[in-house]
Amino acid sequence: MGAIFYWVLNMSILGSVTGILILLFRRIRILPRFGVYLLWMLPLVRFWIPVGIANQYSLLNFISHFTTKTVVVRKSVFEYTMTNAIQAAEKYFPIEFKTELLVDVFHIAGMIWLIVAVGAIISSVTLYVVTKSALKNANHIKGNIYISDKVLSPAVYGILKPKIILPANISDANIDYILRHEQVHIRRRDNLWRIIAVITACVHWFNPLIWVFLKLFFTDMELACDAGVLKHLADDDKKGYVAALLACSAGKSYYASAFGGSKIRLRIENILSYKKLTLLSSICFTAFFVVITVAIITNAVGG
Repeated sequence: MGAIFYWVLNMSILGSVTGILILLFRRIRILPRFGVYLLWMLPLVRFWIPVGIANQYSLLNFISHFTTKTVVVRKSVFEYTMTNAIQAAEKYFPIEFKTELLVDVFHIAGMIWLIVAVGAIISSVTLYVVTKSALKNANHIKGNIYISDKVLSPAVYGILKPKIILPANISDANIDYILRHEQVHIRRRDNLWRIIAVITACVHWFNPLIWVFLKLFFTDMELACDAGVLKHLADDDKKGYVAALLACSAGKSYYASAFGGSKIRLRIENILSYKKLTLLSSICFTAFFVVITVAIITNAVGG
């Protein structure tokens, strides 16, 4: 258990470094919101996968000179390495700690980590199941659209067979905008990514940054969804979309993609200032994201 927690802690440190970089990138206002949303996949990978392909252009080559050790896992066509930020082990396969005290510390810490992580995951799953069960009696309208007096804001519930649940007091004038928004969530499988993000936070519960990342990830998910809707709306419809957003600003859920559930003022500012990307800007942004992904997701060269 101590060895497992050792690598979880390493992954948590590396995921945190990657997440901090994403915090810096998301402050660049000219970046498209969907691109920023995609960038959150990089820390997600880092929080789960300790092994990566070694690359001389990896950002970790710079970091490894000061604070980390790079452990070679396998050499074939590519070199696979693990980034060890803690450096408390003498050997790595299997883990052999430098002192007996470290063995005891990591064993106890590992047991505490596992108990809390399992408890948090069970609690999250239970809350998700209870929430879905409470909506079983929602009235069917058509297709995957339902209406219920138990929700405050429109939202998508479910993963395999997602349903759009509308509140009973919804205005007919807002329904078209709401459905457009929720259909974008469904196409992008956002509820699946929500659950993966929540489970990731449960696994790395001891890391305070993971909870900051989780909140901002959900915010960027909604901003990216808004951009996906606006891409197909005329400029004259922006005010109608904002009005629908304001009318549904009460609801929020970690397990459902709610129409009005995330930083309304920020979303309104982004909606009113939204401009469609040109072909040239799309190419430039794509190149930027590819370079950033390669620099962040690959590991340092073993040495």
